[in-house]
Amino acid sequence: MAANKEDSDIDDILADEEELEKALCVLAGSDSENCSYSRGYVKRQAVFACNTCTPSAAEPAGVCLACANKCHDGHDVFELYTKRNFRCDCGNSKFGEFKCQLIPAKDEENVRNQYNHNFNGCYCTCDRPYPDSDDQSNDEMIQCVICEDWLHGRHLGCTTVEPEELQEMICETCMNKFPVLWTYAAHFAVSPVISVSHPEEEVEVDVEEAAEKEEASESSQSRDEEPSTSVEHTEQEEAANGSYPCKRTHEEMTGSTAKATTKTVVCRLKELQAKGPERLRQGAVFWPYTWRSKLCTCMSCKRVYVAAEVQFLMDQSDTILAYENKGMDEPFGQHPLMALTSSMDRVQQLEVIYGYNEMTTSITAFLEQCVAEGKTVTVEAVHQFFEELRARKRRRTNAGYQ
Repeated sequence: MAANKEDSDIDDILADEEELEKALCVLAGSDSENCSYSRGYVKRQAVFACNTCTPSAAEPAGVCLACANKCHDGHDVFELYTKRNFRCDCGNSKFGEFKCQLIPAKDEENVRNQYNHNFNGCYCTCDRPYPDSDDQSNDEMIQCVICEDWLHGRHLGCTTVEPEELQEMICETCMNKFPVLWTYAAHFAVSPVISVSHPEEEVEVDVEEAAEKEEASESSQSRDEEPSTSVEHTEQEEAANGSYPCKRTHEEMTGSTAKATTKTVVCRLKELQAKGPERLRQGAVFWPYTWRSKLCTCMSCKRVYVAAEVQFLMDQSDTILAYENKGMDEPFGQHPLMALTSSMDRVQQLEVIYGYNEMTTSITAFLEQCVAEGKTVTVEAVHQFFEELRARKRRRTNAGYQ
């Protein structure tokens, strides 16, 4: 029994180590000393919002890691994890008279930045804050790789897969904004289990049966609906007429038609569409990390990606995994705690990590209690807190020798 408990404790600690290391990788992939503004719209970086400087929902703004540390130290800053193609807003027109200490001269606005309700401290389709003091479910949140919003597992419209399979997720809203992804989902995504939530019950839907019903329903509706002018309709019409463009040769692109070969590249999307119906268009979709390499990159499909503003899906280095791996390769990628414990034996490692976890948990509880009671955190209160920690440690140590 004791051995099983020890193994369980070790597993929990290893999981804590992994979470800590992963969290640090988010910061390690970004520059902590220099404002990223000079680098333009960075492919991916850690982004923060300052509720002290930009509290208005009408003026969402984000700052880089260096500005969060240097310019907004002591402010009410919250982390937004990572954002793609983002340029630091610190000190621009959204901040009024406040100027960036690292790069004071900046454009008034970064017109290519994309903002959502995360910048106002709200997340998911329920538009709730995180952490949410009114939510007792402790539900894990998962980020959509397209809109980059965070959604509660219970609001994904499907049963979440096991943690080791939590790779890349696209929410149902984004799937419907770029509907050709449903075709790829039928062949490359994790098999779906759809959950339809009702006030008093939750019903799991048989995917194959539901897909057949949806296909029959769509077939009957299509005869009565007006032709769509969307990108999807244009793509389907081209395919139906047999004029779906394929990837062009170099000679065709340069105008040398006399030298162009007759060989064409088959559109992978068309091949998948010909294999059978799509899966049920419901719920978020989970994808393995290799799924982006399966997307067709013929000229026609590339134009569709650009029109839908999801061309980043063709970029393997855009993924969170690639970003975190980059952070692991940086000197900052290894947390001092990890570097310290690497030279210890297993017993010493457990003692250090136990102590670290206990201290961080106690500090968090102490600060939360101060906030709840409306108390000011004074120097005397901090000294008393650490003295109580030392006293508890002495009691445990003395008990161990009895």
